[in-house]
Parts: sequence; C-alpha cells; structure tokens
Amino acid sequence: MQFNTAQRELTLKIVYYGPGLSGKTTNLRALYQRIVPTLRGHLMTLDTADDRTLFFDTLPLVFRSGNLKVKLKLFTVPGQVMHNSTRRIVLQGADAIAFVADSQPAKRQENYKYWMNMVENLKMNGLSIEALPHVVQWNKKDLGDGATADAVAKMRSENKQPVFEAIAVRGEGVVETFLALVDLTFEQIDRTYLLSSKVGLDRNLFIEEVRRCLVDPPRIQDILPPRGSGGQGSAGGGLGGSGILGGPGETMPGGSGAAAAADGTMAGGAVQHRG
Repeated sequence: MQFNTAQRELTLKIVYYGPGLSGKTTNLRALYQRIVPTLRGHLMTLDTADDRTLFFDTLPLVFRSGNLKVKLKLFTVPGQVMHNSTRRIVLQGADAIAFVADSQPAKRQENYKYWMNMVENLKMNGLSIEALPHVVQWNKKDLGDGATADAVAKMRSENKQPVFEAIAVRGEGVVETFLALVDLTFEQIDRTYLLSSKVGLDRNLFIEEVRRCLVDPPRIQDILPPRGSGGQGSAGGGLGGSGILGGPGETMPGGSGAAAAADGTMAGGAVQHRG
C-alpha cells in the first residue's frame, strides 16, 4: 500500500496469479469492459504469438472515496515457467492476490505447482500468503468435471478464503472475484493502518465507490460467503496443503503427473481456451 499524505492519495496493488492460460489476462480484459470508461486507465498487455502474456498486464482504476483519491492497480503475472523471475518482481509490494486456478481435470497438478510457486515467490519478497488478503477463482467452470466440483465444495467448506467459479471469457464470475478481493483488501489495510479513524475512510463507502465504477455490479453482500474464524488460508491449509489441486505424488485424471506439462498442454487433446 502507498499513501501520499500531502496529496491524499491511496494506491493499492492487486495481483492475479496462476498457471499459464488459466485466464488471468482474460479476467482483466473482462473487468476492463465492465469499468466505466471515464474511470479506467489503459489496459496494457504484451502477448506472444501463442497468445500468452510475456511480461505482465496492468489495469489502473482511479476514483475518489470521501476526500481521498484511490488508485487500484491490477497486475497479472506470466504463466510460463521461464518467466519465474518476472512473477517474483510483479509480486513485490502486492496488497492482495487473486489466484486463478484452471478447472480442467488435466490441470490439477499444475494448479498446485503454481500455488506453491506463488508461496515461494512471496517468501522471497518478504511476504506470506497467510498475511495477504486473497481469493481463489476456479476459472473455466464449463470445462471442469465432478472432481473439480468436489474440490470447490471442499474449499468452500474449509472456509479459509472466498472461492469463486468463473467462465472469464463470458465475463461470468469476474466482477464477483474482484469485488470480494477489494473488500478483503480494505478490511486488511484498515486493520493495519487504521484508515477509518485516521483519514475517515469508511469501509462501506469505499466498497460502494468501487461498485459505482462498474457497470451493473452485484451487491457485495450477495457475493461474499460467511467468513470462518480461521481467517485467510495458508500455504499448508489452502490450495496446496489440502491436496485438492493435485499435490506431490498424485496423478491427474486420465494420466500421470508427467502429463501436467509446464508448457500448459493438456493430456488427451481436450478442448482448451484462454479464459
């Protein structure tokens, strides 16, 4: 978080993390279409020939809440294995994370691998998933199976972090994921920096101002599940620790662990799309 006292400007950084082709960039593009044009900045993307993000995408959103100017900066990380150093750099100074998991059965181990990669890169930046607000989005819901549905239900029953299902190429679940994460982020920074008492930034007002930036947004109370007493998920109790995304030694449906190729290909020639 950056807070410029003189200019009364608050800047928050939100990072979308996950495997290659899981739909991180698609989330930003869908969100861009839902933001009021006068409030959104330029969506900056850099893709390779095979439609993958080479470095990162960024989407700035600027609005006023009370007497503060607020900037929300949304970033994605490149999913390719070779760009791990870039992922680590993008995570620097992150205030919150949306982990975009791929619902396709063949991607279970890759989801797990990138969750642990995120945990490690956060650690290298002096951060931890336990301390950061985060949500999990299971994207490509239409390409999941019964095991995916069971995994989502298990995560929701554990109630360690908000869990959403999405089909980002259709815009489904994108705004819900974003608003829930913004709500958690404000709750965290207010607890740490006492924004409500020090600068008069009310949580409900803040979230309503974010909603006003969007076209036809859902109500925040309709998308946030009840929060458990355990708070945010951890590396041991989140995606990886429960094994539901395919931990070490597990095999994916329809193939061995080796089939979860780092290049994002799928076993069995199943349909895949970026969103």
